[in-house]
Amino acid sequence: MENQIPLSLLRALKKQKYHRIGKHSAVKRCKWLNEALTKNRSCYKQKFYGIKSHQCIQMSPSLFYCNQQCLFCWRAQKGDINIKQDLSNIPMSDPPEEIISGILKEQSSILSGYAGNKQINWKKFAEASKPKHVAISLAGEPTFYEHLGELIQLLHKRGLTTFLVSNGTMPSKLRALPEEPTQLYISLCAPKKDVFNRVCRPKVSGAWEKLNETLSFLSSFNCPTVIRMTLVDGFNMKDCEGYAKIIRMASPTYIEVKAFMHVGFSGLRLSYDRMPSHEKIKYFSADLSEKIGYKIIDESKESRVVLLSKRDKPIKFSNP
Repeated sequence: MENQIPLSLLRALKKQKYHRIGKHSAVKRCKWLNEALTKNRSCYKQKFYGIKSHQCIQMSPSLFYCNQQCLFCWRAQKGDINIKQDLSNIPMSDPPEEIISGILKEQSSILSGYAGNKQINWKKFAEASKPKHVAISLAGEPTFYEHLGELIQLLHKRGLTTFLVSNGTMPSKLRALPEEPTQLYISLCAPKKDVFNRVCRPKVSGAWEKLNETLSFLSSFNCPTVIRMTLVDGFNMKDCEGYAKIIRMASPTYIEVKAFMHVGFSGLRLSYDRMPSHEKIKYFSADLSEKIGYKIIDESKESRVVLLSKRDKPIKFSNP
């Protein structure tokens, strides 16, 4: 298996402190886990939805493969580290039980690194040893993992909530999930096909059409749904009406309008000045709100994100 994965990619993942699990999964310490434990600060998911940052695991069941190469993505891509190999040939068939055991073990390993840290909030540290949430969003496109639905089922049976983040280009996989996540995110980062091709850089044909197919049945999910918009100044912050038209069709529970952040490998593809200010995000969100009738109900200035909702208040998934 190791021979199938380019050494340059393995080195990049190690440098970025990914903890690999089995053949194709991983966890990684989130910035906000550290902030919660050492500075008593939390990420916008806690502010918006009640997900406690110090009890959240950030993971991926498909670490090595995505069918898009989004300009704004902070993960390592083939062009960033000169990978020529087709990573889609890596089998993604590890049993969900093994992945879950692995993510819990590796999260525990991450936490063990805080031993002796004088800045630690020890109450939160004790709580962190009993995670309550899994964000299936770390890297790659999770719908390529063939047992994704079963993974979600088993996480729920353990009392964990799940947020699934997908680029929406595998509608058949999303339709076939035997159990819905606690909350489903679909990325919409372009108002039309030519902008999508420029910003999201799909590696397969028909990706724009597949995304729109997913959005056409998004309202059929029982769980709360979110359209995530990552905006890059000068690339995809125009044609608000184009976005509005798609969103009216999709009818999500929420919309997160978020700025591209100049971090990780995204800095090799986009310059710092492409990162929109929070004021620009707020202006775009206000325009979108007016067009679709969703209310602006929250924001996080530090993360440059605004939450729009058709509900008066977001559903809070408080972790007991």
